[in-house]
Amino acid sequence: MNWNSIFQQAISQAFGLNAVVFAMATIGLNVHFGYTGLLNFGHIGFVAMGGYGVGMAITTFGLNPYLGLLVGIIYALLFALILGVPTLRLRGDYLAIVTIAASEVFRIVVRSTTLAPLTGGNTGITAFAAPFYELNPFTERLYSFGPFFYTGPNLFMITIGWPLVILVTLGIWQLMRSPWGRVVKAIREDEDAARALGKNAYWYKLQSLMLGGAIGGLAGILLAIGNSTVQPDYFVPVQTFFLWAALILGGVGRIWSPIVGSMLFWALLTITDGVMRGLQSTGAIPSWLMDGPQVGQVRFMLVGLGLALLMVYRPQGIFGSRQEMMLDAR
Repeated sequence: MNWNSIFQQAISQAFGLNAVVFAMATIGLNVHFGYTGLLNFGHIGFVAMGGYGVGMAITTFGLNPYLGLLVGIIYALLFALILGVPTLRLRGDYLAIVTIAASEVFRIVVRSTTLAPLTGGNTGITAFAAPFYELNPFTERLYSFGPFFYTGPNLFMITIGWPLVILVTLGIWQLMRSPWGRVVKAIREDEDAARALGKNAYWYKLQSLMLGGAIGGLAGILLAIGNSTVQPDYFVPVQTFFLWAALILGGVGRIWSPIVGSMLFWALLTITDGVMRGLQSTGAIPSWLMDGPQVGQVRFMLVGLGLALLMVYRPQGIFGSRQEMMLDAR
């Protein structure tokens, strides 16, 4: 088993495009749940809105590519409004039910043959990212330095994505130290007390839903441009729970936890995959027990088991505190 290759791939994935997209999307999820206490089980829908927004703006409506970036954010904001206006006055798990249902309804609708001229149907939207890559200075096919190795387009998106993640993180850090941030955290802790102090909890929760949704839309834009395609079957509900896993791994309600959790999530997936394939190649795992395609599924099971143990022995994650997890029913 080539441990050097396994850890090299894990480090590359920890800083790669998938980690960038997850970090950005998880920042938005942290705004929803970690700071405001909103149970959003359909966050991948906001990511889809960003991706489809930029893809449709360029290919369907023929807009300027950079205007398409704004369209992706607007799509995510509108999605947040549509979900939040009728549900945020309710308590309990209504928002969780609505968000997971709405994201799945959106995925099914965009892959329908009726909307295929607009959304590309079940094949999605392709060939819209070329204008962005005209600015790509990394023209070589593959770049390797130290333990890292990336293709030219991926390296281009990484050098854009990570600084953007840091800027958004710093913006959220400043926002949560402001009066607005203190109010949303008060709503998370005790909504009735916040209302008694004269705060419009509904309006603050709607603002938080829109802010986190816009950040999720930005993650979708990075994903769409990085992959040069938007595929409806990527935005399945299980992706939302991967985002939750990354958030919980880093720690809920902490400013750097989405970044660390996303990096660790992809590193763990890569290490688990590499170890299992290595054991399979050496015969330690017989083919009758597990074949190549099954490794990809079993690695998620093993990572899920690890996260379950984490929830038992350290539910606050790496940087979180138990108080952040002790939310009453809303």
